[in-house]
Amino acid sequence: MRYARAVFQTALFVVSSASIAVSQGMPTSQPSMLTITREDVKTGHNAMHAAFEAGWPAAYTKAKSPYYYLAMVAMTGPNESWYVSPYASHAAYGESMKMESDDKALTAEIARLQKGDADHINSVRSMHAVARTDLSYGAYPDMAMARFFEITIFRVRPGFEEGFASAAKAYAAAAKRAAPNMSWRTYEVIAGLPGPTYLVFSSVQSFAEFDRSMAQGMAIGKAFTPDELATMEKFSTAGMINAETQRFRVDPKQSYVDGPTKDKDKAFWNQK
Repeated sequence: MRYARAVFQTALFVVSSASIAVSQGMPTSQPSMLTITREDVKTGHNAMHAAFEAGWPAAYTKAKSPYYYLAMVAMTGPNESWYVSPYASHAAYGESMKMESDDKALTAEIARLQKGDADHINSVRSMHAVARTDLSYGAYPDMAMARFFEITIFRVRPGFEEGFASAAKAYAAAAKRAAPNMSWRTYEVIAGLPGPTYLVFSSVQSFAEFDRSMAQGMAIGKAFTPDELATMEKFSTAGMINAETQRFRVDPKQSYVDGPTKDKDKAFWNQK
């Protein structure tokens, strides 16, 4: 039932965000779907792994692929690299797979890269997630200028999906009063992790901005109305298994982005 509901939600999000076409470059509003590849990097292999991963953007550039992704390297938690790709729909993701499989030279190069990558990683996990625009807040950031990400993974008890939604909306209501300039995007994982699981993404242009984010979080905590506070406490007590927040830096050498994105900060995106 949960999966059927998620698929229905995906259809709604596709209709509401038809303008988000990855073939037009990096998204400027919340993508309807994300595919996320999480690679567990071997201890001591970070530099070698990063250098090897640069082969993927080179291969996609040569193939003139219109499907882009950001590479995020963990600064906290497990020693992971996340590769996050935006899509307008499952159909668009299917088109990207067909494009890759039809290009024999690209297929061969990807196979070579995958084999070599095994020397630097312990394991790989892939996830699919759909946008929960109703649980997101604030302006969509300029992906060309995002340098650090904070991702919170909420693991929810089955049957408490509505409780999570109510808590998220209560938090957004308090944020609107206490920190109106905050921004985050919420996604529901529909494949690749035990569910219900939600991912909340936020980004900053400089690491120093996390000081402001922490201050805003404290201000939001003080701004809850009694009803909002009761909603938050009810969900955290009964509905939440746990929440895990991790921080990442964007790695331009491992990312595959379009020309206009690079042009906004050539010194960053064209690092050698």
